[in-house]
Amino acid sequence: MTQRALVVGATGIQGQAVGRRLADEGWEVFGLARRPGDQPGVTPVAADLLDPESMAGALKDVAPTHVFLTTWLRMQSEAENIRVNAAMLRNLFAALRPARSVRHIALVTGLKHYLGPFEAYGKGDLPKTPFREDQGRLDVDNFYYAQEDELFAAADQDGFTWSIHRPHTVIGEAIGNAMNMGQTLAVYATICRETGRPFRFPGSQAQWDSLTDMTDARQLAAQVLWAATSPEARNEDFNIVNGDVFRWSWLWFRLAQWFGIEAEAFDGIERPLEEQMAGDAAIWAEIAERHDLAERDLARLASPWHSDADLGRPIEVVTDMSKSRRMGFTGYVATDDAFFDLFERLRAARIIPAY
Repeated sequence: MTQRALVVGATGIQGQAVGRRLADEGWEVFGLARRPGDQPGVTPVAADLLDPESMAGALKDVAPTHVFLTTWLRMQSEAENIRVNAAMLRNLFAALRPARSVRHIALVTGLKHYLGPFEAYGKGDLPKTPFREDQGRLDVDNFYYAQEDELFAAADQDGFTWSIHRPHTVIGEAIGNAMNMGQTLAVYATICRETGRPFRFPGSQAQWDSLTDMTDARQLAAQVLWAATSPEARNEDFNIVNGDVFRWSWLWFRLAQWFGIEAEAFDGIERPLEEQMAGDAAIWAEIAERHDLAERDLARLASPWHSDADLGRPIEVVTDMSKSRRMGFTGYVATDDAFFDLFERLRAARIIPAY
């Protein structure tokens, strides 16, 4: 039977990795975004998830067997996050319903399931680490929960199976993505090298000292493909991280070494990237001009606010992967290698200079 995938959010960090993995595995892949790009093996579908008429027209002839949801829209409040992101999923499910073709839908959310939404991030009565899927929901409004509820309701109505995937901070490449620590740190390190500024850890003492983990976008793609094709993974939620743990007090120096710069030991003073990079737009434009880089707009490459949120947390964040491993998913990526591989890809794409 033909396996036809629809990747929703195909131009983002997660969506690009999922689309690439599916295409490499021989799937017929459609990539939906408001402004879909040119991705090898992916047929672009232009549509706005907030426009039901646009969705119905764009998906009329697609009839996917599997759907991979890797997108969301950030609003000014959690109440608005819930309203808008729930509506996006309802519109999508309504547009898919007439074809009756969908057998499985994978929804990618994240660790805010355990840490709380942006308005209450890392605060209050949080579950103990390592985070496990059976710890359930926090007693707080969260758009991730609203997305899950829309998925469950549609699955009951339309008869498809589902899986939910909760990555930690994702390492991958995408231009114009709002949550992109790996690319942000690559740009920051490049600016430090070009200007002679110190490469200073921007986060908290807790994050510098504590164990933590991250998620390579390719590891996420491997898990969603596994869950979409494994009967034992149907109607289950899964954490997804690389499988190793590290401390930033170790990794920060590894990252600096890759760029050929010196890293400063953390002195306990938080220096958020939003402050450190506040005046760097013109500096980056000059660097990009001098090295003939592909993107001169710093705002399309770096998301300091998101990196600050993760690196500034006052608590340990470690994620348990036992559930999917018991069911047969054995993927593993070393996080330092994930960063180094990303940096090589960014150099090859002329996003950062090749020294």
